[in-house]
Amino acid sequence: MNEDLRQAIPFEEFDYQALMGALADYARPRDKVTDLLARGNIVRIKKGLYIFGEKWRRKPYSREILANLLYGPSCVSLDYALHYHGLIPERVEALTSVTPKRGARFSTPVGLFLYSSVPEAGFSVGLCRVELEDGRAFLIAAPEKALADKLKQGRGLGIRSQKECLAYLVDDLRIEAATLGGLDTGLLDALAQAYRSPRVALLAKLVRRLVRGKR
Repeated sequence: MNEDLRQAIPFEEFDYQALMGALADYARPRDKVTDLLARGNIVRIKKGLYIFGEKWRRKPYSREILANLLYGPSCVSLDYALHYHGLIPERVEALTSVTPKRGARFSTPVGLFLYSSVPEAGFSVGLCRVELEDGRAFLIAAPEKALADKLKQGRGLGIRSQKECLAYLVDDLRIEAATLGGLDTGLLDALAQAYRSPRVALLAKLVRRLVRGKR
């Protein structure tokens, strides 16, 4: 049974439909699902979404893929994406994402997943698709989008000038100024327009100034 199920479901993350398909030969597949859960052979992330338990796992599951599947449409962004791209040094435990829908929070057996709402017009701007070796993929914000989302979501920051913007990025987020100079100003302009965000527009101007200073 173990090998049959693993053969039918090649990936570590799977949904209820895939599980039912793998258990199609059972007269009472739902009872089998209950048994698999009780034994820890599969783990429910939320209703209709699962991963294999440690004993049956062939490779690490992807929290980024789970984040996309838990609540959609969504893409990994904000602090988690900033760390993923190497912009901020601190490891981020909660997996943060943005969505054009309402914000959401999921506490799961594999960690906390947070979703912040962004304007629909800007959600698809700056999306990156990361392909894994086994053919799976997930959506994550480009560095520019992750930073724009961070500025957009920040409340009470009081950023009104390039100097204040730079101080927040370098002192609070601990982003290297040299790293900021490598960002795509065209993409930041597009995000500022889509989000109608003065802060993101300030960021674009700041990056342009930093680029000129490197020449």
